[in-house]
Amino acid sequence: MFLTDCLGINEKNNLTIGGLDVADLAKEFGTPLYLMDEDKIRENCRIYKNAMEKYYGKGLVLYASKAFSCRYICRLVAEEGMGLDVVSGGELYTAISAGFPMDKVYFHGNNKTAQELTLAVDNNVGRIVVDNISELEMLSSIAKSKSKTVSVLFRIKPGIEAHTHEFISTGRIDSKFGVALETGEAEEIIKYAKSLANIDVVGVHCHIGSQIFDIDPFLLAAEKMTGFIADIKDRHGIEIAELNLGGGFGIKYLSSDDPVPYDEYIKAVSGVVKDVAKKRGLTLPKILMEPGRSIVAPAGITVYTVGAVKEIPNIRTYVSVDGGMCDNPRYIMYGSEYEAVVVGNPLGLREKTVTIAGKCCESGDILVKDIALPLVKAGDLIAVLATGAYNYSMASNYNRISRPPVVMVSGKKARLAIRRESYEDLMRNDL
Repeated sequence: MFLTDCLGINEKNNLTIGGLDVADLAKEFGTPLYLMDEDKIRENCRIYKNAMEKYYGKGLVLYASKAFSCRYICRLVAEEGMGLDVVSGGELYTAISAGFPMDKVYFHGNNKTAQELTLAVDNNVGRIVVDNISELEMLSSIAKSKSKTVSVLFRIKPGIEAHTHEFISTGRIDSKFGVALETGEAEEIIKYAKSLANIDVVGVHCHIGSQIFDIDPFLLAAEKMTGFIADIKDRHGIEIAELNLGGGFGIKYLSSDDPVPYDEYIKAVSGVVKDVAKKRGLTLPKILMEPGRSIVAPAGITVYTVGAVKEIPNIRTYVSVDGGMCDNPRYIMYGSEYEAVVVGNPLGLREKTVTIAGKCCESGDILVKDIALPLVKAGDLIAVLATGAYNYSMASNYNRISRPPVVMVSGKKARLAIRRESYEDLMRNDL
């Protein structure tokens, strides 16, 4: 009926999330409004965690917090026994302030600053995923100055490019991330790192793309990366204990999307790693995976109030809402597609094709283009689905518009996770 089973319809014919009336929540918290089903998020965490235990046994699932980061979600992930992937000082500081166990934090990023690395070292972050040689040298210097040894992984470009339904195994060197496998750069940086007294080489990492609906690219990445670990051992006697295969698992944004069940990724990849390790005489490495979008996106919706409805005869009908690119920039950035429903008539006859437009001063401020909906008027509520990832985290204050609140729903109760910004918040750093 809907993209995700956390949505439903009640006796008033209103959309529900986690069993609560979306119209009632909009009345209580206002719009625009991010709503997230906490129970669905926990369910998704457990699918990955249980699959890792069932199919491999020696691994850790890390939540990729760039998808949605706040103290609430950090505490939730910690309660579910998962690790955390952070990519900036801000995401790291959020984890610290939430009391997240630092030994389960993996710090990514292609251009970490000295300030960020110092914050990580001072707080005993579990692993730093090193991107390049200058970062390695800076980290070594910081660690030495603090008389600490830092455990690192290296981000590797395995030569695999994956875009939804296709992949090309042709050595994609042109990326701002990591060191290349096929040029020997990856091998050289690991050899160099082993000579540094304050650096402990623990593992390797790769990430081949995002919103991928195919298992094959992940299998190829697992094969190449496990083979690389064996090569490093054979050539240099260096034991690599951890293999981080990243994230990028596709989700259902449209009813036509057909993602692979999340546990199938881990099942398939586990088989490949075990096979290669057996053939090459390797001790099985610890596997890490980094789902983000697939954990939180299906659990979230964004609710808007309709304002002006503007019909341009024989051209287009614009339904303007009280949010837009400031709370969801993914359409203007990527042309991302979404499904939407009218909160008070979710399964009504979709008799009118409209474009849901935002309120920002940009012609490209569109949320959903050319979608068939029931007839709507000013004051109606519209919910855009599958917005739990990369919406709040990419939101901005463009046009000095306040960011919406995030409300978590669990056990048919709603609690505020992030409050709505006020105009005073917008000016907090003004001088």
